[in-house]
Amino acid sequence: MDDQHDKGAVQPHSAQVAIDVISNLNSLIDELPNREMNVARFVRENLEAVTSMSIAELAKACEVSSPTVVRFCRSMGCDGYREFKMRLAQNLAVSLQYMIVDVNENHPSEAGNVDQIIGALSATVNIMRKQLDSHALSVAKEAIADARSVLVGGIGGGSSMLAEEAANRLFRLGIPAAAVSDSYLLQMRAATLQPADVLLLISASGEATEIVTAAEIANGYGAKTLAISKAGSRLTQLVATAIEVDLPEDPDVHKPTASRYAYLVLIDALAMSIAQYNAGRTTENLRRIRASLTAYHGRTGSQPLGD
Repeated sequence: MDDQHDKGAVQPHSAQVAIDVISNLNSLIDELPNREMNVARFVRENLEAVTSMSIAELAKACEVSSPTVVRFCRSMGCDGYREFKMRLAQNLAVSLQYMIVDVNENHPSEAGNVDQIIGALSATVNIMRKQLDSHALSVAKEAIADARSVLVGGIGGGSSMLAEEAANRLFRLGIPAAAVSDSYLLQMRAATLQPADVLLLISASGEATEIVTAAEIANGYGAKTLAISKAGSRLTQLVATAIEVDLPEDPDVHKPTASRYAYLVLIDALAMSIAQYNAGRTTENLRRIRASLTAYHGRTGSQPLGD
């Protein structure tokens, strides 16, 4: 069982990376030599089963030799069968929910999608409300209201947006605030914080190394550390005060996550509490902002007071 009669071998593995072997499998299957193609087809049809098969068992099932299986693994960007199985198992752990989606199923109308989003928003925010620790929110309010400056950190799409929004809310209240979403810059900025400063970290998982490390650095320099994050995560256990939430996600992979709405509610509630805590300073700051905008664009009609 060798490949000496296979069609001319290609070298796809030289340009492939092993991170996503399922993508490699789908994109290269028609370019592989004949016997490697046999392995690829079997693997594609038996993804979960292959993760528990030995190389000898896979070779027998595909009616090829073990060296052929090794060559197939290298074509997928892996050094050998052990790495291929590990990468495949990792891919399946996060990919199965995307691989079983029925693209031909009937979907609701655009109006129906709006209703679904609103329903998920309402359900998620209600879950968050039941979990809310008012004491933690109060401690965070006082820490931020009395801070010399606030650094807000968030890594990734949703958390980065939330960090920007938190900083956007706070500067209007007269609190020097800046948002950082670059992991290296976050470590650097955390190292400049002092006891009069606050580091507010926002993370849906609370497990991102960049976020956890930033909290460790800020703690080391005596800054006050706060987090809005998943209950029981590494981050919430590390910071001085954590506003903890544990929110379910919809299994529909096409629907954007609803948890970010709950995080926005928490940010708005925190900003409102700070504004009320420092009412005199806040009101004057908002008046000056509105006056400057009116002078800039000339509109004097009703507009959102916070913006």
